[in-house]
Amino acid sequence: MNLEIKNLSFNYPGKNVLRDVNLSADTRGEVIAVIGPNATGKSTLFRCIAGLLKPAKGQISFSGNTAQELGPAMWSKHVCFTPQFFSSNAALTVFETVLLAKKHMNGWRVRNRDIEAVSDILSELNIEHLSQTYISDLSGGQQQMASLAQAFVRTPDIFLLDEPTSALDLKHQLQIMHTVRKVTHERNTTTFVALHDLNLAARYADRLILMREGMIIEDGAASQVLSSTHLADTYGVNIEMYETKGGVKAISASL
Repeated sequence: MNLEIKNLSFNYPGKNVLRDVNLSADTRGEVIAVIGPNATGKSTLFRCIAGLLKPAKGQISFSGNTAQELGPAMWSKHVCFTPQFFSSNAALTVFETVLLAKKHMNGWRVRNRDIEAVSDILSELNIEHLSQTYISDLSGGQQQMASLAQAFVRTPDIFLLDEPTSALDLKHQLQIMHTVRKVTHERNTTTFVALHDLNLAARYADRLILMREGMIIEDGAASQVLSSTHLADTYGVNIEMYETKGGVKAISASL
């Protein structure tokens, strides 16, 4: 498995969002956190990789094949994108919504193993108590958890998770990122996760990609990027990395 991005650029009318992005991911079992200030292009990059936006120039390929060569259906089997904001007006329960995600790429006949897979992922995310709740009745944080269940019930090669912890409290942020790391390693897949919280990135990511103004400024091991002078320059604050007594990397920031 190899995701290759070469000279990728994307523009909205009157605004350059991504500029000559080059990126390669050829190691399975990695959590890759994409960090950077607001409006730096993280979500746009994910949408381009997912095939939802057409780049102005450049190429995105998976194992040597572009999205155009594979076609949307096959590309979606390899790449699963979860947006930051999720809602649905359909009169479906959480269980039904996750089951639809499970069956979307595998035919519509529901088997016992499909029911079991949905039950298992709801249990793993500790939202089995919401299984019969309608999506429209969920809080923002609960909808975000249901959206992650839709992603994790599938078996792609690449997950693209856009700010999966933004609407969650501290306990659920830790729980989700623990699950992200666990799923990534156990399934030997690759997970890109856009994060604003540098401490979550420091704690759970194997690799960090630092973006600024639509460009990749730094790309490497978490300890390397977190100790780079580019990090403080990008955020405009003083940043210090340290290690807790439990051996967890952490970030301290000040003006």
